[in-house]
Amino acid sequence: MGGIVSSIVGGGKGSGDGGAAAAQLAQSQADTEKMRVQAEQEKRDLSEQVASKRLARARGGARMLLSESRLNPEEGLISSTTLGA
Repeated sequence: MGGIVSSIVGGGKGSGDGGAAAAQLAQSQADTEKMRVQAEQEKRDLSEQVASKRLARARGGARMLLSESRLNPEEGLISSTTLGA
């Protein structure tokens, strides 16, 4: 009767889970690696967005208001039909 109890507990000769456990461990490691790579990519994307916003704040401002259709955008419109003339 001791053989039945030991085989139920896992001490018997017929356990045979070594291959399945190894496959499950390998799958778990692969999933962990995939999640790590994805987390690194998200971190990289977030840092690029932060850097882009920082650059836009530093170089934005009046430059965004200048029209590229004028020859010299800093001088503004030179016509006499403006509202302030």
